[in-house]
Amino acid sequence: MNDKLRNKETEQLFTALASLKSAEEFEAFFDDLCTVNEIKSLSQRLEIAKLLQAGTPYTEIVRRTDSSTATITRVNRCLQYGSDGYAMVLVIFGWV
Repeated sequence: MNDKLRNKETEQLFTALASLKSAEEFEAFFDDLCTVNEIKSLSQRLEIAKLLQAGTPYTEIVRRTDSSTATITRVNRCLQYGSDGYAMVLVIFGWV
């Protein structure tokens, strides 16, 4: 994780997430933790990562997800130079 984000509060958050055992538990936690728009934004970024890994052009991703090219670029940058978090999830679920 980026050292700028590493602190007691983020460590507590990730420990709390790691303790959850089902999609239903995650859903309940995220429902309390995040706004509807935040959840939609996170979901959209994962979909963008899937589409980028599949070789989908930006214009098609914009059309399918109604996202901005800036968001697509940010996700692509994470796929290329990030901590491999997207890649790990994409592989786990067979989305690559």
